Amino acid sequence: MKQLESQTTGSLPSGPWWRALLEERWRDRLQLVTELSLEYHDAAAAEAGLGAAGPTPALQRLMQEASSARRALADTDEALARLAAGRFGRCESCTAPIPSRTLRAEPEARYCARCAEPALTGVSLCAAVG
Repeated sequence: MKQLESQTTGSLPSGPWWRALLEERWRDRLQLVTELSLEYHDAAAAEAGLGAAGPTPALQRLMQEASSARRALADTDEALARLAAGRFGRCESCTAPIPSRTLRAEPEARYCARCAEPALTGVSLCAAVG
């Protein structure tokens, strides 16, 4: 990651910097999905051998963790697709730029702060303004 930091120009990193960062995150997330999936299947087979009536809380937790990890991997994959299409760093709702600090914290961010907020109301402030 330190190597990636040194490749930035000014406050906004270039496309290759984001690609390298997202690819690194994609590999890490793929590894996590694989590990959790294998752990889940091993645990499910062990429980089946014990004649468990249903999934135990531990098995349910593994299922939830694997599902979350798969979603995170898909989010990173989608961010890579946006980068390749030239839409990375732009809100998917209003096309406003997503601040660099937001992208550094969450490179998979799809919406600007104004469009992410209305999840509660279902009405985009950006669409109403622009």
